[in-house]
Amino acid sequence: MARRYEETHPWISFKATGINQLNPGFWMLVGEALSKCDHLAGTPLRPDIAEQFWRVTLIKGARATTAIEGNTLTEEQVKGILQGTYKAPESRQYQEQEVRNMLDALITLDREVMKGKRQTLSVDRLCDFNCQVLKSLDLEPGIVAGAIRDHSVVVAQYRGAPPEDCEYLLRRLCEWLEGPDFIQDDPAVQFALILTRAVVAHLYLAWIHPFGDGNGRTARLVEFLLLARSGCIPLPAAHLLSNHYNLTRDRYYRELDRASRNGGDITSFLFYAIQGFVDGIRDEISQIRLQHLHVSWINYVHDAMTRWPVGKTSERQRALVLAMPFNDSVRRADMTTLTPKLAAMYASAGERTLARDLNRLVKMKLLRRVRGGYAANVDLLAAFLPPMADSEVYGPELPPQAEEVSLF
Repeated sequence: MARRYEETHPWISFKATGINQLNPGFWMLVGEALSKCDHLAGTPLRPDIAEQFWRVTLIKGARATTAIEGNTLTEEQVKGILQGTYKAPESRQYQEQEVRNMLDALITLDREVMKGKRQTLSVDRLCDFNCQVLKSLDLEPGIVAGAIRDHSVVVAQYRGAPPEDCEYLLRRLCEWLEGPDFIQDDPAVQFALILTRAVVAHLYLAWIHPFGDGNGRTARLVEFLLLARSGCIPLPAAHLLSNHYNLTRDRYYRELDRASRNGGDITSFLFYAIQGFVDGIRDEISQIRLQHLHVSWINYVHDAMTRWPVGKTSERQRALVLAMPFNDSVRRADMTTLTPKLAAMYASAGERTLARDLNRLVKMKLLRRVRGGYAANVDLLAAFLPPMADSEVYGPELPPQAEEVSLF
């Protein structure tokens, strides 16, 4: 029996239309994504740093997927919601609730994935996701959280699939996504299919638009799940697509519209999504590399200082080196006030103490003279990195105190 959607929405075909025509650039991106996922998953981190990294990516993911649809809470405010230190004013409490719903849903999925619990897609599971993202929100009349809609919907200029077909389409979608089309023996091809399946799930849920509200958040939650449960994509990387969509919101909506207008050809949206995923994981790898460089620098400084007698002088000089930022030089006049601890040390020292300390540290090659001041000589540890000019930086500024190592 023919269904109405076949006439109104022929692009909903449950076929990865156009994927066999993807150009070599796409497969190069997939190869880089696979390599970087392996790199990220195999990188050792201190437990506190790993926990902080997880929290940061969780905050970014929850904020991004709500911001796409107009939530204006900042990343710092979302962090406060997670920590219990921020409460939105009454006029914006609905935005706080939207964020809380996403944080709760993402944390629940994180825990279930980490425990090895299998998360199979089903119509009931999708309805449960929608119920979670709409929990305790003031919805329009006739909209029920977690219930498949029984009325037509139009978003911008796009009309969702006929309501009488929505449950059928969701069932077909779940069967397709969990079926053999997305399973391959070749690990490299399987990785590409994992990424493709997550993006296709997002697209099809946007096309079907099965719920009265929260379809975008539900789609991005499903996308996150399919990446997180894969076993080859680290949890911090599973949040990257939502963040990419938010950072490129105008293009995100253009690509969604283009995919349906092109008869269901997913190639443009898929390339756009994978490019954003790769850009995001490059940034995560850079931050972790910077963290490793920082730890190595601390260890190197401590080892170098063992050549000198233990005492107040070596302790002060060590504190001075470790207080120096990685990404900038410091004027001589500002060096003694980099941290409160350093200021106290030099307050009780003689006028020429700083000059003697700087001369020793330069001689030991822990500091180097640059135009306008001094810089930490971290180039000593950059054995396989290209040389950098004095004016260039290594990335986000690291905390000045060695005792408080942090990624952010």
